[in-house]
Amino acid sequence: MNILVIHGPNLHLLGKREPALYGRTTLKQLDAMLKARAKALGAGLRCFQSNCEGRIIDLLTANAGWAQALVINPAAYTHYSYAIRDAIKALGLPAVEVHLTDISKREPFRKISVIRPVCAARFKGEGPGSYLKALDYCVKNLKLVRK
Repeated sequence: MNILVIHGPNLHLLGKREPALYGRTTLKQLDAMLKARAKALGAGLRCFQSNCEGRIIDLLTANAGWAQALVINPAAYTHYSYAIRDAIKALGLPAVEVHLTDISKREPFRKISVIRPVCAARFKGEGPGSYLKALDYCVKNLKLVRK
């Protein structure tokens, strides 16, 4: 299985941005953890980060033929990007939403996800573990089924 991982806005600041909330793990370290887990699971993996909504959609489109599953942390786009939601739905790529923090226990606006309805699962609140659980879920539960 080939898994596409997309990290949304400000995730390039991991390790520096509010470490009490998001932890000290950098994006480079997180990607290394994901690559190691994917290798152990026998999965292919591509990781990207973008602060731009249109670039995320371009990455989804460009990798849709290669990927069989998507792990996405839309970050702030979680709450209002119908464009990213529509791209995931249009591509029919089985998706898993992830968040480092538990967005259901944060500010009221963070409790809303417009991305969740087009995802098979969501993992949140476990730091990098949310991503690792998402990879495991993809390999164990998602099949290549295009809508």
